[in-house]
Amino acid sequence: MRTVMTAAPQLVLASTSKYRRELLARLGLAFEVAAPHVDETVLPLEAPPDTARRLAEAKARAVAPYFPRALIIGSDQVAVLDDMPLGKPGNHATALRQLRAMRGKEVVFHTALCVFDAGSGGAQTRVVPFSVRFRDYSDAQIERYLEREQPYDCAGSARCEGLGIALIAEMRGEDPNALIGLPLIALTEMLAAQGVSVL
Repeated sequence: MRTVMTAAPQLVLASTSKYRRELLARLGLAFEVAAPHVDETVLPLEAPPDTARRLAEAKARAVAPYFPRALIIGSDQVAVLDDMPLGKPGNHATALRQLRAMRGKEVVFHTALCVFDAGSGGAQTRVVPFSVRFRDYSDAQIERYLEREQPYDCAGSARCEGLGIALIAEMRGEDPNALIGLPLIALTEMLAAQGVSVL
């Protein structure tokens, strides 16, 4: 009796984030990248974890028509300080304002993950929270950090994989990769459920 080998499904990362691309590459799996075009407006009364989950799935579904048989990975992150969401600053002034507000406080980063099977229409979603307590740093330290890192594309202006680690007093959570933008522990479990083994 002959064994029929089935090809591994195509993997697609629905993201333009270089950080998510670098994280996914760590798993050693072949994948393609596609830019999702999704309205990221927060809905009225929507809780931050729900926003992250909804947008992660929306990103995956947005590229599905172009990859009808692929497993598509979508992710989104919402940072929360004192019950208020913090987005990507986009510029120096906003980053300065965010980092001043975060000084000496805890910020929770809700990173959502979706693995969408374009062939079957099935979706797995998960939200992985990660808490960060920031140091009581000075304005001069903020300015030096912003000048050197320019983290204007990072939620809450916090680039922990770079010099931002010097602003942090403590981190708590199940997967530090979630803070960077792609929870790899959860992702390996979700891919395994789809028959894709990393090892």
